[in-house]
Amino acid sequence: MPKALLLNGFSFLFYSNEGSEPPHIHVKKGDAEAKFWLEPIIEMEFSDEFSVSELRFIRKVIEEYREEFIRKWHEHLSR
Repeated sequence: MPKALLLNGFSFLFYSNEGSEPPHIHVKKGDAEAKFWLEPIIEMEFSDEFSVSELRFIRKVIEEYREEFIRKWHEHLSR
């Protein structure tokens, strides 16, 4: 499970066994977890235990780092 970014206690990461799915990012902090699709648009797949303000922060980070996350997704999962 490679981390793409660690920011303010939020881990943005990939699961190596999900290469058959479209590019997406998992976000974890403590017991909370969310999954966001990166293409064709940023869209939340699910969220478990994040507050609304945390989800706003997460979305902002994903918007800022989206291209980097997509690049890292392809680099890691095309191995």
